[in-house]
Amino acid sequence: MAGGSDGLMAVFTAQRNELRRFLNARMGNESDADDLIQELWIKLQSLNIPPVANPRAYLYRMAQNLAADRIRMRHRQMQRDRAWTDERTGYAAPGIEAADDNANAEEEIHAREEAAQLASAIANLPEGARRAFMMHKIDGLSHADVAAALGISKSGVEKHMAVAMKYLRRALLD
Repeated sequence: MAGGSDGLMAVFTAQRNELRRFLNARMGNESDADDLIQELWIKLQSLNIPPVANPRAYLYRMAQNLAADRIRMRHRQMQRDRAWTDERTGYAAPGIEAADDNANAEEEIHAREEAAQLASAIANLPEGARRAFMMHKIDGLSHADVAAALGISKSGVEKHMAVAMKYLRRALLD
């Protein structure tokens, strides 16, 4: 067992780059990953954590929770912003149902186009990245399970996922 906060801090220091890659994959950009690494460091400094049996897993769970909190916060912020904009522009005002139907149809068309674009981008991934992506994101397998199925290391799966996410992000932004 690692000796509480001090032991966690030692593991954090040793795993910092891996944690950053982990958060970068979840958040989609390096800036958010850096912010969350800093937030994790601050939490480790300020909390009095008792000894932990698996400090690496504990740190990754903390990092995952911080990422999930950040994503939820952004989602709530987008909902507030959308509600404020709708209120200001009168978009959600009564008597505009026909416009809403057209907007919903346009949104559905846009969503279908995005889905087709994503499917095409996935099909064009490098073979290893495509297989790892499909097994992890579509089939729901863990990185360890994907590594076992493909006969590669867990680190190899993480590299394939990073390649896939980077490629897909670029493909969808273009």
